[in-house]
Parts: sequence; C-alpha cells; structure tokens
Amino acid sequence: MRHSTPLPFDANDKPVIWTVSVSRLYDLFRDITLEYDDLATIEPINLGFDEAARHIRERMATERCDAVIAAGSNAAYLKGRLSVPVVIAKFSGFDVMQALARARRVSDRIGIVTYQERLAELAEFSATFGFDVAQRTYATEEDARAQINDLKAAGIKAIVGAGLITDLAEEAGLTGVFVYSAASIRHAFDDALEMARLTQLESNRNRVRGAVVTDTLRAKHGLNDLRGESEAMEALRQSVVLYAKSPATVLIQGETGCGKELVAQAIHRESPRSLGQNRPFVAVNCGAIAESLLESELFGHEEGAFTGARRGGHAGLFEAANRGTLFLDEIGEMPLTLQTRLLRVLEEREVVRVGGTRPIPVNVRIISATHCDLEQRVREGRFRADLFYRLAVLRLTLPPLRARPDDIMTLAEWSLKNALASLGARPHPNLHAEMAACAPLLQRYDWPGNVRELRNLTERLALFLAAEPLQALTPAFMLGVAPELAAHMPGAFQPSGAMPPPQWPTPAPQLPTSSLPPPGARGAESISAVLARFGGRRDAAAEYLGISRTTLWRRLRDEG
Repeated sequence: MRHSTPLPFDANDKPVIWTVSVSRLYDLFRDITLEYDDLATIEPINLGFDEAARHIRERMATERCDAVIAAGSNAAYLKGRLSVPVVIAKFSGFDVMQALARARRVSDRIGIVTYQERLAELAEFSATFGFDVAQRTYATEEDARAQINDLKAAGIKAIVGAGLITDLAEEAGLTGVFVYSAASIRHAFDDALEMARLTQLESNRNRVRGAVVTDTLRAKHGLNDLRGESEAMEALRQSVVLYAKSPATVLIQGETGCGKELVAQAIHRESPRSLGQNRPFVAVNCGAIAESLLESELFGHEEGAFTGARRGGHAGLFEAANRGTLFLDEIGEMPLTLQTRLLRVLEEREVVRVGGTRPIPVNVRIISATHCDLEQRVREGRFRADLFYRLAVLRLTLPPLRARPDDIMTLAEWSLKNALASLGARPHPNLHAEMAACAPLLQRYDWPGNVRELRNLTERLALFLAAEPLQALTPAFMLGVAPELAAHMPGAFQPSGAMPPPQWPTPAPQLPTSSLPPPGARGAESISAVLARFGGRRDAAAEYLGISRTTLWRRLRDEG
C-alpha cells in the first residue's frame, strides 16, 4: 500500500482529514480510517450535500481541517461550496468489472448508473465479454430515481453504482451492487494525506522565510466568514468560488453594511493569487480620501512631485498590490479625472507615478465595490461608461439583511457569542432559547445598516450582559439596550415582565434619552442635525444612526 512509507510528521501536528459520506460508503470510509489512524486525525461525517456543506462551514470557523474526502455527486456538490480542498474518491475500471461480475450472478440484464459522465470503455467491455449492460447517468437524486425506474421498466434486475444508486435501486425492489472497493478508497486517503503534507510544507516555508506581506496587506476573511444558510447566501458563496477562478475584474454592488469587502477578501482568498502564494490584498476607500491625496495613494509619486512629497518617492497601492488584488471600495465616489487614469492602468497594465515618466508594469486584479447605481451615474455623466464596463466584467449584487430574514437569528446568535468571547464572558447555557424569544424584535426590524448594524447591536448587548452575568436576555432587556428595534414593532407589542432599561455609566457625556427623537423619526432627521446633537462626535452620531463613519461623511457632503 502506498501509505506504508509516509513522509515524517510531527506526532502532535498530524493532518486533519474529514470524510463525508452516507449509506454504504460511510461504512467503508469508517473501516479504512483505522488503517490511517497513526498518520492523520480522521473524522467521519455522516451527512450529504447541503447538510454536509453547512456542517463543515460552521466547524471550520473555529476548527482546522486540511482536506475533505467524498465521492460521486456528494463530492461534486461540496467541491464548489467549501474553501478546504475536497479529494474525490473514484472507482477504478477493476472496481467496475468486479461489480458487474457480482451483478451477473443475479441477472443477465444489468444497469449501471454513474454521476454525469458515462463510462466510455464500458460498451467495448460489454461486447467483448458478452455483458448486456444498460448505462445511464444522473445529475440529481430525483434524476437518479427516474433513471432507475426506467431501467426497472425495461426489465433490468441488478444495478451497479455508488451508495445513492444502490439505495435507490433497492428502494425500487432491485438488487443494488456497490461499485467502490477498499483499494479505491485507500487511494483517496493517500491523495488527501499527500495534499495535507504539501500544505504543511508550504506553511513551514512561509514561517521560515517570514511573512511575504504585512497584516495590513493580507485578506483576513474567507469563504467561511460569509455566514448564513439562506438560498441567497448559498448562491453568493457559489459565485465567490466561481469568480475566484477567473482573473477578470469584479464589481460588487450592495447597500452599506452588506459585507462588500468581506466578499472581496473571500474572492481573493479562494483565487490562485492567494492559495499557497500569500499574495497581497490591498484595500482603499475611494470616497474617504481627498482627490489630491487619492491620486498619489493609488499611483505613487516621484521625489519632488509636489510640496511635501516623500524623499526618494513613494510606491502607490497598485505597486503594493502587484501580483495580488486591489480592492477599490466606493468606486462610484472616484473623481472623473482619476477615472481616466485608472482606465489607462487597467488597459495598459502599467502605472506612471505622479511627477514621473517611467511606466511601471503591474499585475493586479481589480475588485471594486459601490453602494450606488453606477449605471445611473454613467447616464448622468458622473462616471465613465468605458471604465464601468471595464470594471464590471463579473458582477455580484449582495442581498440586504432584510431580504434574507432566515439568516438574522443565526447571525445574531453567532455575533453575540463572539462579542461575549472578546470580553472574556461566557454565554448563558440557554442563550439559544433566549435569542428565540427575541426573534420578533430582530426579524421585524428593517436593518438599514445591514449586517454591520446587527454586529454593532450584538456588541452593545454583550457589553451589558458581561457587566451583569445573571441578567437574562429578554425582549424587554433587548429593547432597553436597543430601543431602535421598537420602531417596526406593532403598537400592541409589549414584552411580558417588562423591566426598565438598564442604567449603566457611559464613558462620555450624552444627551438624555428624552431629547432624542423617537426611533421612527430618525430617518427624517438631517445628518447635520444628528451630528449637532452629539456635539460634533462623528463616531457617536454614526453609531446612533446605525451607519459607518464613511457613510456619515458621505451623507454630510451630500447635504453640503
């Protein structure tokens, strides 16, 4: 067996491999796992498809996994939905011959059903050895069931296939013959071990030679951070995996607080520019930097290019992101003069520093994001049409939180647990039940600040709960901490056992609650008026409105 002479591993740092399977393959995986117990930490997961994907993504947020082993349609489903490498266990031609021989003992008429692709050599084999084999393929479970029923109607008595196929065959009253052999599964285990070894060796090399880029130039978030089990989020994760394979530009559109930079980082992390390469991810907010400074930041400048220019010149963000990804947030706020320069860089793949004449080649993937309707700005002449089409080769529109209500409670509970952990506090054992009691408050709120606002709210709740560990998380308590949630509740809603809002000392003087407008009226109040209420403190005004400081700055500018 190939695994009899493995590469050396630290006994305390064995590879972590998860096997994902159902039915008969689960038993085969479990039996062979014992043979590899000294080489890897292997855990069987008896789930399939969407349940398996959700389970793995949830665990990978806090646990390590170096590779996943799966087979057939289950493996194909997981491969496009997980950030961890998925090793596909495949049956061999010898497996097929053995399975056909076993099926021949049951009936002269045999069917074989495989996932998506037909076995090209099977027709020649059948003719040579006199096997009457009907071959079919399937894409979904329902499709497989239909193919088996069709074969049954044609007089087929035995069907060869993977676990799903043999189960469906026996469900239809036929004989199911399992195609996988122990040798083929061992081969998959060997491949998974080899993949884990290579990953570990590359990681060790990076530690020896030091980090290639600083933390400020590294994408910290990946596919597992795109949380939520709604159809919209599942489709988004699939798009991230697909777009990561392409070097084309990506335009991410969505409301403030939807997680546009999170998605950009995930695309980078899943791309060849990041996997095993540790390439830079550089982000810049085009709406938060003055035009004169933004040009120098993006393209760099030569010594003496302007008053105050750095001695020796300064490399811009395009050069810093070379061979990696440059994320241009709030691209709709970029001045027209800089749009022209950006277009030239994208077309020529070279940058000229401010005050310089020498072109510098750059290999950078551009991901941009905006909260506004860029096509409308193109029609208004505020954004170049040629640049828009150059930036929007691939497009993603992120759903607002209110459009995926099924994710609200999952996100809220996860965010609250993380916020409590950051304060060194433990959640109540019955936190899930307490959160469920608060569901009407959270699910009926519009969340204008989207996921960012939800995260801010859970951090606020965590602060109060950590200060009063015996306090239960009730709807009344939540309303006391976050009265804005009542803005969209029915007038008759009054939580039972209502208690007064908690009174906690605040780190800075604030206006009394009575001087603030009711939650429902906040949307009509001007940004400048809100800022005046808080004595010009932008952080307090932004938190009060449930928006970021960048959005606050932009709205102030729009108000003049």
